[in-house]
Amino acid sequence: MDLASIIGLISGIGFTVACILLGSSLMLFWNLPSVMIVVGGTIAAAMIGYPLKEFLGVFKTVMKVFIFKLEKPEDLIKTLVEISNKARKGGLLSIEADIAGTQDPYLRSALQMTVDGVKTSDIAAMMQKKMELTAREHKLGYSVLASMGGYAPAFGMVGTLIGLVQMLANLDDPSSIGPKMAVAMITTFYGALLANLLFIPMSDKLKLRSEEEILNMALLYEGVVSIREGEHPRLMEDKLNVYLSSGSKKEG
Repeated sequence: MDLASIIGLISGIGFTVACILLGSSLMLFWNLPSVMIVVGGTIAAAMIGYPLKEFLGVFKTVMKVFIFKLEKPEDLIKTLVEISNKARKGGLLSIEADIAGTQDPYLRSALQMTVDGVKTSDIAAMMQKKMELTAREHKLGYSVLASMGGYAPAFGMVGTLIGLVQMLANLDDPSSIGPKMAVAMITTFYGALLANLLFIPMSDKLKLRSEEEILNMALLYEGVVSIREGEHPRLMEDKLNVYLSSGSKKEG
């Protein structure tokens, strides 16, 4: 559970609602046609811009903003060093028992190929291809949200223009100008709020999640290749420590 995302979303909504309530009723900021043009238009534009499968997949991807579990790089290094020590003492076949207990499918697959005697170049090529495909899948997810962050304000302006046209068409009734102008401006408010509180921040968080996961995959790639080549565990550990942040190194 990502507390930062949850706290950020709740506080963002809370501050906005509090600001509204300090000056008016919440119902003053509710307008169904405005919601339809902003939300409906944003979804429609995203469906035009991306294949249906990728668009529908974004709803599953959004969950990673709030629920995301990834092993710490230092824990992965510790696991790889232990496996390397075992392989160095008992040979590659001695690590076969560790494969079943490995939760990460990326690492499990690589270790299985190592035990099976697959050439280092083939293992490296397979792991790199999986990294590329994972990065591409992640990029599609956060790109859809980033695009929606651009579409929402644009459709907010479209709704505002529609409201202004309707207002100007009824200038013979001065009493209606104020309310219609307010409704026209609400669509801009909806678009800006959705873009800057939901779509763009979520895209940024997913991009960060992707970078963290790819970093772990790169670390595992280096570790497995080192194990396959029979490098000394201490040398391998020194190489993998490069992937740690300066803070993590100090803690270690």
